Amino acid sequence: MIQKRSTSILIIALAAVLAAALALAGSQHGWSVAGIPAFALSVVIAFAVQWIAYVPAAIAQTDRFFDATGSVTYISVTVTLMALSPERDPRSLILGALVIVWAARLGSFLLVRNLRTGGDDRFAKIRVAPLRFFSVWMLQGLWISLTAAAAWIAISSAGTAPLDWSAWLGVAIWLLGFGIEVTADLQKSRFKKDPANSGKFISTGLWSVVRHPNYLGEILLWIGVLVVALPLLQGWQWVALLSPVFVIVLLTRVSGIPLLEAKAERTWGDDPAYREYRAKTPSLIPGLRNT
Repeated sequence: MIQKRSTSILIIALAAVLAAALALAGSQHGWSVAGIPAFALSVVIAFAVQWIAYVPAAIAQTDRFFDATGSVTYISVTVTLMALSPERDPRSLILGALVIVWAARLGSFLLVRNLRTGGDDRFAKIRVAPLRFFSVWMLQGLWISLTAAAAWIAISSAGTAPLDWSAWLGVAIWLLGFGIEVTADLQKSRFKKDPANSGKFISTGLWSVVRHPNYLGEILLWIGVLVVALPLLQGWQWVALLSPVFVIVLLTRVSGIPLLEAKAERTWGDDPAYREYRAKTPSLIPGLRNT
């Protein structure tokens, strides 16, 4: 118990320190609101939303609105930045739109799924321990700030850049990623709704090409956001490069693919059909030898 409490405190402190460092670096060469750097204000708001949402969630010991809170944070901070911006650069408006559309779609999808299933089993032991539960909300604040860093830093940048090939290339990459993610989620939802597929794993549609097409789409769309943002970055604002790197590491090494692969092994590890599917289907990148 003491060890878990110490770990939670360490996570909370680490999240706060990393967020502060990100806010400081990303605020260079940016505009301010009442003397407060806009990007730093964005990070503060992102965490503040988590702290506010944590209170009723901890009282009710529920994670039902955890994902929805994340999406609301993306949207509210992005809208606030765009509303306060002294000069609405076209490239910044595009970045804002890309983040808002993605967050609205994913947030609504996750909320519906959460309400249908009754919660996320990963939180079963966490939500009953207040300090440990709070550390998860702190991590969500850091996750949001890092993931949206490229867009928020660019929107809050004092520099401007005309729309050129980089903007349209970035939008094209984002559209490809968004399309893959939405299609993959829809295909899996339809698969699970069919009673005939109860207890089975999906291996059709995009899921026949890679085992985690939704994550492939997620990675691509954030790379697209970075490409759009690049011409607006200067100095320490290049910390925005962490945005897609963080998404890639998170999904491939931490909470995405590793957890799902482990769960799949526990569920279908002895199923010859799953062993064959896993052997012939790449984890994330089409055409790449299986990993």
